[in-house]
Amino acid sequence: MEERASDLDAENRMLRLAVASNPAIKSPASENHKAHEPQATPDNGKTTNGAMKPMIVDRDDDIHDNNAQLPTSSDAEAEKQQQELLIKCISEDLGFSTGRPIAAYLIYRCLVHWKSLEGDRTTVFDRIIQKISAAIEARDSNETLAYWLSNSCTLLLLLQRTLKNNGSAALARQRRRTSSLKSPKENQAPGHPERSVPDGRLVRELTDISQVEAKYPALAFKQQLTALLEKVYGVIRHNLKKELSPLLGLCIQAPRTFVVSPTGSGSQGPDMAQQASMAHWQSIMKILTNSLNLLKSNYVPPFLICKLFTQVFSFINVQLFNSLLLRRECCSFSNGEYVKAGLDELEHWCHWLTEEYAGSSWDELKNIRQAVTLLILEDKHSKSLKEITDDFCPALSMQQLYRISTMYCDDKYGTLGIPSEVVSSIRAKMIGGSSSPSVQDDINSFLLDDDFSIPFSVDDIARLMVHVDIADMDLPPLIQKKNGSPFGL
Repeated sequence: MEERASDLDAENRMLRLAVASNPAIKSPASENHKAHEPQATPDNGKTTNGAMKPMIVDRDDDIHDNNAQLPTSSDAEAEKQQQELLIKCISEDLGFSTGRPIAAYLIYRCLVHWKSLEGDRTTVFDRIIQKISAAIEARDSNETLAYWLSNSCTLLLLLQRTLKNNGSAALARQRRRTSSLKSPKENQAPGHPERSVPDGRLVRELTDISQVEAKYPALAFKQQLTALLEKVYGVIRHNLKKELSPLLGLCIQAPRTFVVSPTGSGSQGPDMAQQASMAHWQSIMKILTNSLNLLKSNYVPPFLICKLFTQVFSFINVQLFNSLLLRRECCSFSNGEYVKAGLDELEHWCHWLTEEYAGSSWDELKNIRQAVTLLILEDKHSKSLKEITDDFCPALSMQQLYRISTMYCDDKYGTLGIPSEVVSSIRAKMIGGSSSPSVQDDINSFLLDDDFSIPFSVDDIARLMVHVDIADMDLPPLIQKKNGSPFGL
């Protein structure tokens, strides 16, 4: 039947081309369907200027005049109206219903109801992706980004649990078939009724919807949605890093008035110095807290918030640690105390955040924490290399230890640094363990790299997100006003 429908579609196109070029020419298709062809009367065969009217072939192989149906009742026109209404709805901020994003729910319900996930050809997927892409282009709006991060993640979860991922078979069928002639209305499955109640709520749970075999357009839509989710996550992460960077540059070196001379006398009182040193760190924690509240207010899944803060803390670690190792004036005892005070504040913030959202964020600061520990270690001159590497700085490489050891100075008490024999042992191990063609290049490889990867996959979303119950969710007002509309929801 599908092959016959495809043949009829091809014959119909040939007929239109022949009629358009010369109304007197009849195609073989028109001869084969002569019994169904309407008479060329002034009413139904030609227009007033003598041109032939367009002819269409329906699924029952009948040829009809376009006037036989009103445009608003045709499948194509109905589908266009449905899509326009959906796009109009998701163009607005639909908000959330008991912590669940309404836009994601609405898109999913429409795709299921229209059988778009099972179709071989549809334009709705492209229109949805274009609308979401346009919304997130305004990168300065973190509120919009957080909103679509929540919606795209939830929609991707629903698709992941609904589509049977049989990509190769779907792709093969896409090459064989040109289109699907079944309309959404004809594809309505009697085993899955959908009904609306007067208050605009839907009565049907996700568990009632069986999985469908994924066709090529649905698989492509899922891939595009995944790419959009990763893009939104990356933009939010980039914006947060960009906001923190200037403050991190101020947090790595203590103010001049904070420096205490070796004799113990300082130019500024300890209370004022402590207050000045904490100002930048307090600003950092304020930015982190505002970001947390923004993500939580848009009901971004906790595991995504945890992934974000883990990578942001890794970025803080990289920026502070690299700055410490690149600036000799930062490798001092008093500067170590300054950074240590700020890190203590971050530790308290992580405890306040709770493990659900903080995850391993505090552990991501291990390099800068261990470097600071070495700077403020009072009896470092009596420590062996084994004690330093095993007890105080297990995460630091020999190149990093050598860099700190050779740049350190005690500007507070004037004590000795790491013994010269220990520094020589560090250098020997560093050169002996070098795998670089140029030993000097390997010696200088003490800097850390920032992590730009996406720390989650679609499988992680399906595994880590809680079950999404889409029953009893409020419809948008625009849909509630159109009960009985082509949506059929």
